[in-house]
Amino acid sequence: MEKKRAAQSAFLNLRALVALLIFGVAASSMLSGTLLAFFRSEAPANGSQRTLTFAQRVAYQRAIEEIYWRHRIWPKENPDPKPSLDAVMSQGQLEKKVGDYLRKSQALEGYWHRPITPEQLQTEMDRMAKHTKQPNVLHELFEALGNDPFVIAECLARPVLWSERWRLLHQLRSRG
Repeated sequence: MEKKRAAQSAFLNLRALVALLIFGVAASSMLSGTLLAFFRSEAPANGSQRTLTFAQRVAYQRAIEEIYWRHRIWPKENPDPKPSLDAVMSQGQLEKKVGDYLRKSQALEGYWHRPITPEQLQTEMDRMAKHTKQPNVLHELFEALGNDPFVIAECLARPVLWSERWRLLHQLRSRG
C-alpha cells in the first residue's frame, strides 16, 4: 500500500512539474509575444526562435535511446549479459533514424501542405505527460533533454507526430 501511494505521489509530482514547465514556457512566450513559436524547428534562427542542428538531434536521440535501452528488460532465458547500447545501435543507425524522421516529417508537410504546428507539438507533449504508464522513464527522458520544452517537442513529440501522420497516410492510401 505504501509503494502504491509513493508511486501515485511520484506520478502526481511529475504531472505537476510538467504542468509548471508548460505554464512557465507559455507565460514567458506570451510576454515576449511569441507564444509557442519557439517550437518551430525549421524557422530561421534569431533571438526568439531556435533550431537544432542535425548533430544536436543525433546527440539527443542517443540520450533517448540510452534511457530506453537501460529500461529494456533483458530476457531471463538469454544467458548472455545485456550488451551496451553501442553494441546494438551504431552511430550510423542513430543518424539514419534521425534523418528518416526529419525527411518523413518534411515529406508529410509537403503532402498535406502544412507543417506540424507548435500547438500540435504542445498537445503531444501534454498527451505524453498525461497518459504515460512509466512516469519515471518520462522524467528521465525530460532530464536527458535538459528539461527544455523546445528540445522535448522536437526530439520526443515531433517523431511521434510524424509517425502517427505517416501511419494515417498509409491507411488512407490503402483504402483508396
